[in-house]
Amino acid sequence: MYKLHFGPLLRQYFIVITVNLSVLVTGLGLAWPSPVFVKLRNSTETILPSPMTEEQGSWIVSIGFLTGLSQHLVAAYLVDRIGRKSCIIISCLPKILVGFLYIFASEVWMLLLGRAILGISDIYAFNTVPMYASEIASKEIRGALGTILQILCSIGVVLMMCIGPFVSYLHLNIIYTCFALIVTVPMLFLPDSPYFLYSRGKNQEALRVLTYLRGSESIASDELKEYSLCEKQTVAKRELFKNRTFLKSLFIVLVLSGGTQLVGFNSISFYLQTILESTHTSVQPELASVITGIIQLLSSLCTTLVTDKFGRKPILTTTLAAMVFGLMGLGIFFKLKETIAISGLLNFLPIASVILVVIGYSAGLGSLVWVLSAELFEDSSRGIGIGISSLFSSICVFLTTKYFAQLTSVIGSAETYWLFSFNSFLLCAFVLFYVPETKGKSFAEIQSVLRGKGKSETANFCRS
Repeated sequence: MYKLHFGPLLRQYFIVITVNLSVLVTGLGLAWPSPVFVKLRNSTETILPSPMTEEQGSWIVSIGFLTGLSQHLVAAYLVDRIGRKSCIIISCLPKILVGFLYIFASEVWMLLLGRAILGISDIYAFNTVPMYASEIASKEIRGALGTILQILCSIGVVLMMCIGPFVSYLHLNIIYTCFALIVTVPMLFLPDSPYFLYSRGKNQEALRVLTYLRGSESIASDELKEYSLCEKQTVAKRELFKNRTFLKSLFIVLVLSGGTQLVGFNSISFYLQTILESTHTSVQPELASVITGIIQLLSSLCTTLVTDKFGRKPILTTTLAAMVFGLMGLGIFFKLKETIAISGLLNFLPIASVILVVIGYSAGLGSLVWVLSAELFEDSSRGIGIGISSLFSSICVFLTTKYFAQLTSVIGSAETYWLFSFNSFLLCAFVLFYVPETKGKSFAEIQSVLRGKGKSETANFCRS
């Protein structure tokens, strides 16, 4: 292990923050329906021939999930074929097109087309940015740099929630398009992933990039030796699904990715207004959305500061425990509401519970699953592994958000939240007993742990 100097540290942070600006625009897009739908339903503000219907709104929200499903494995292929940087640029350019489409939109089909394109674009961002960040980062700060994705996405959501209600539809989409244009330009000047360059036989270019990132040619050379050693142990892609180490990594990441959706956070986010309307507090839904976004942002920032000090597992287990109690509190509130008149401090139980769930999710699963997804696969299988896990995650998020309302009507609101609480408990136990700690380990050392060999000869090569 070597001591990180300020110059290389600053360069790594700058590059990773820059590449995650693409995710900031994704955050803007994810929150876009909230302020825009209010305008589209208003007969005086809508840009449509008539106010938007609930059916049209549901399709505008969901079509991106459907189009995105088709791109996970394509992105997994392209990220190893044309490179991480090229895929990130591919994720940025359509957002500019969509911005102009929104500006000139006058029919529902134009909004649907824009959301469909964004769904595809976002898949390239979420599949590629965590991978790129993990391959740029030194192992000592890889966790912190990996959590920047959640921070920038949260900033995008908060910005849209703060700006959207107070400007016109046209001005809001001009602002969105300007963001998309501004963040795309610096992507063109970023270095490509040193591992990708090495995998394409561009050893000297990989050495140059690593020397720039690590601040030392000798450290960069050691890292290239680790790449070489890992490459000797690499399994051909057609043999991956016979390889026990890859299957173990894939199983862990699938459970984490699917579990991230099955704890119900997205359902709570999308139905936050319904939850608040069940209380007799004066908290406005618009204000609550902004506050929730700020809490997400601050929680993610805290994780960035501590993940490389305390490790992934302690943070995940602690935050999942918080989600267990928060979701249990929501269930208790709705069960009491069925039998007694809620008054006084009990009205604040769901608000406190939601805050606990938001903190737990944002500081834990929301930030660290991206980190672990990039860390647990070896270099050559990272693209396909992340592609499969993100496809599974998208299916889970579609099912949980699509059928949340039906589930609550069949088994009840209280029982639904208790089910999510139980899922959080199971996921907490899984992390505690099955997920390896990756803090401070090189990719080669992580693979050795997964193979059950502890630290191997690859430990001699410290990934800087």
